[in-house]
Amino acid sequence: MTTTMAIRRHGIVKIDPGALIGLAGHKSVHGKIAPGFKARKRLNMTFKGGRTIANLSFRSFYVAGASWAASDIQNIDTALSGAMADPHLNNVMQQYYPGAAPITTTFLGSSKLPGAAPAKFTRDDVNPVVAGLIKDGTLAGVDFDNTIICLFLPPGSELTTDAAAGVGKVKGDTDDNLDSSKEGLGGYHGSCHIGAQRVYFAVGVYSQFIGGKPNGIPVWPDSWKNIVATFYHELNEARTDPDVEDAIRQNKDALLGWYSDAQGGG
Repeated sequence: MTTTMAIRRHGIVKIDPGALIGLAGHKSVHGKIAPGFKARKRLNMTFKGGRTIANLSFRSFYVAGASWAASDIQNIDTALSGAMADPHLNNVMQQYYPGAAPITTTFLGSSKLPGAAPAKFTRDDVNPVVAGLIKDGTLAGVDFDNTIICLFLPPGSELTTDAAAGVGKVKGDTDDNLDSSKEGLGGYHGSCHIGAQRVYFAVGVYSQFIGGKPNGIPVWPDSWKNIVATFYHELNEARTDPDVEDAIRQNKDALLGWYSDAQGGG
């Protein structure tokens, strides 16, 4: 892996914030919507030999649970589990498992986490949350090799990829290549190492407009729909490339699953 490759931000869903103003409410912006895309073979993904997860499970946790509307939680749980189990959508994902049995996804339910809503939630904040869920027995019996722990941030919280303490930090990171939900970041996935246990996770922001400015990727006026779209992306990205953070930490391309070698990032 080259130095350039080593500082790429893997596993992230992000959009140009300037495009969101026009997209909000489904207003058309030339060149920013699907009809403007053209096939570019250089962006095609290739299999690098790492792990993939054909039979995936996910468990959802709502950070600062008291800050969440019950309707949002119900809508997200229903829509996300439905999308992940939809046979037509899974037919698209099946191309990454050639010759294999049909992929499956199992929703393990959701829970609200105690505590106040964080003003900012960083990559360094992920590990302590996951460690707490292991310590208190919440994740007892979970098949960690095939399960994604999803962390949903509450309204108003900013999500960043900052890793000041070194957890998930990439050699060569600078302030210029770190990401924030106030700059178009919707979410990302990776892996925590809690003692000897590896735990896969995905984390996402409550995408909305705050004071006329986007926090996350608020394409739809209903934030729960934006959240479902982000986590659908992250769960499928995690199932096709779960060890992406370890590939960065260890500087080993062989740990990558399906990945695009496009210049500037996968």
